[in-house]
Amino acid sequence: MGNIAIDVDNVSMMFHLTRDKITGLKEYMIKMLKRQIEFEEFWALRNVSFSVEKGEVFGIMGLNGAGKSTLLKIISGVFKPTIGQVSVVGELVPLLELGTGFDPEFSARDNIYMNGAMYGRSPHEMESIFAEIMDFAELWEFQDVSLKNFSTGMTARLGFAVATSVKPEVLIIDEILGVGDYKFQQKCVGRISNMISGGTTVLLVSHDFNIIQAMCSRAILLDRGRTACLGTVDKVAEVYGNISG
Repeated sequence: MGNIAIDVDNVSMMFHLTRDKITGLKEYMIKMLKRQIEFEEFWALRNVSFSVEKGEVFGIMGLNGAGKSTLLKIISGVFKPTIGQVSVVGELVPLLELGTGFDPEFSARDNIYMNGAMYGRSPHEMESIFAEIMDFAELWEFQDVSLKNFSTGMTARLGFAVATSVKPEVLIIDEILGVGDYKFQQKCVGRISNMISGGTTVLLVSHDFNIIQAMCSRAILLDRGRTACLGTVDKVAEVYGNISG
């Protein structure tokens, strides 16, 4: 693939949606056993293709329901596309939902080590960066507190600090730059900028066009699962304005 870090080739994703409104698992099981459930096809993505070069910061834009989250989950390996394929070169860390994998019954300290293991890091490696993580998250006084007592913002800060401490080759960011207050948001942007300077490839989703414009050179615009525009950020912004307006 040469200088390509992410290659998305003719990707389509279809889900089966139930036509009837089912209120619970029991009702679903009964209807399923009686073969009373009717499904319809829903294509969340249709024929999406693009590539991202190593070290590039690439933006993904689109209104709610455009297919952005589905695309990120396919690239991250959570979903397998119905049609097409995705190739990623290098270690990938997806920041899709900060705090995913955390156990609310365990302390911040224990969750750091467990979450590090999810990224393939040994306890010794996590020990060496534990102080850095706590410094960045600004949660030293809560290091031995169960996460069930954390606010959503505190959990997200810890999740961001852990995920970005491993310095991956490919980083996927989905609407997480709203973590915490303005000061902490600037810390997040600063850390991402440092990773970019170090050669990390970044795939960035944000509804804030100012962030996309400040950090990306190219972007793709999705509209109802299809590519509406692929090119420079300014070109994508022009088409996005026509769709959202």
